[in-house]
Amino acid sequence: MPTNASSRKLLTLETLGISAANIYPAFVFGTIIYLIIVFCNLLVLITIAMSKTLHKPMFILLFNLPISDMLGATAFFPHLIFSIVTQSRSISHPACITQAFLVHVYGTGNLLILSAMAYDRYIAICHPLRYNTIMTPHTLIKMIFVMWFINLSIMSVLFMLHARFKICRTNIVDLYCNNPSLLKLACEDISVNNYYGFATIVFVLGVPLLIIMYTYAQILRTCVMTNQPDARRKAIQTCGSHLVVFLMLEINTVFTLIAHRIESASPNSRRLLGASVLIFPPFLDPIIYGLKIAELKQSITLLLRRNLCSIKL
Repeated sequence: MPTNASSRKLLTLETLGISAANIYPAFVFGTIIYLIIVFCNLLVLITIAMSKTLHKPMFILLFNLPISDMLGATAFFPHLIFSIVTQSRSISHPACITQAFLVHVYGTGNLLILSAMAYDRYIAICHPLRYNTIMTPHTLIKMIFVMWFINLSIMSVLFMLHARFKICRTNIVDLYCNNPSLLKLACEDISVNNYYGFATIVFVLGVPLLIIMYTYAQILRTCVMTNQPDARRKAIQTCGSHLVVFLMLEINTVFTLIAHRIESASPNSRRLLGASVLIFPPFLDPIIYGLKIAELKQSITLLLRRNLCSIKL
């Protein structure tokens, strides 16, 4: 367990570099972005929950993505907004550990959810006659449970390993707390953490990438061979948006992690990449899926119209 001294220590996050004249514009901008993220993701969640036509494996798996996105955004934005107003970058050690844990749960969760969604699309497009047999409610529940169990188990072990260390430094080298920046505070041998962290990176980034590569290769092959233009167009449209979301998160995460391990890497570039992982996917995911998936777009439109009409009445 961490020592009482470690628990009481205040850590200092990297400065935001906002001048006094720009404090309130930055506060308003950050607040608006966070509210948009929460609103759009909640809209997707509520639409899927309330629309019986969306109670299908694809959308039930998608239901998990806004949850993960809001988790990541909430881990990042409230403290950022508070820091802008108070002009203080201090954070307690327990709060820093909590933020880092939630940030990593978000990133890992998104990759696992997107992998499960890719598998669902693979079965739907490549084995349509067996889809209802394979993607049963029981299978769906197992998939969702396994995704979150693996995610929470891996991240719990990762951050329990931090409990062994005494803190010798107090400066977090990033705009938010994360595993690599926390390790740089330790004054003891961190070899075990590095080995476990490397194994985690290989699993969390490698397994979803392999699943995506295999499923999309099979989907592309099926789309090329099919003689139904409408089915081909719908499949490519759905899978295209899914692939954009996955690659955006995967590439950004890979470059951020690499930048932490290369001494010559620009700190500002690393911080920018790290922050973008927590800003762009939660902001863009509901917009991409809401606009590109016809069924979801129609259901969102109907839900909004229904509520607007009830307000007018």
